[in-house]
Amino acid sequence: MFSLDTTLTLQHFLYVSGALFAIGLAGVMVRRNLIVIFMCLELMLSAANLTLVAFSRYRTEGDLPDYDGQVLLFFIITVAAAEVAVGLAIIVALFRSRETTDVSQITELKH
Repeated sequence: MFSLDTTLTLQHFLYVSGALFAIGLAGVMVRRNLIVIFMCLELMLSAANLTLVAFSRYRTEGDLPDYDGQVLLFFIITVAAAEVAVGLAIIVALFRSRETTDVSQITELKH
């Protein structure tokens, strides 16, 4: 039998985070629906949060990991929740006034 090394390293987390960020960036650039673009922006934020937690976990002081990055993550999540509330309110207001969520049809600020 052979044994597989199943330990996760910092590079594994960075690869996943980079892939999530790339998927989110591609979604923002390619898609035209405001809700999908908004979800892709949140995916990019989650990728940045994963990177922050990964670096925090693998930076040790003595034998214990440094949890400063993970504490900062809670503040980022709080701000992101407020961003989601405001962003969705703007999207709903645009949908009510224009009756569309297509970015190409929303070209001016006034109706």
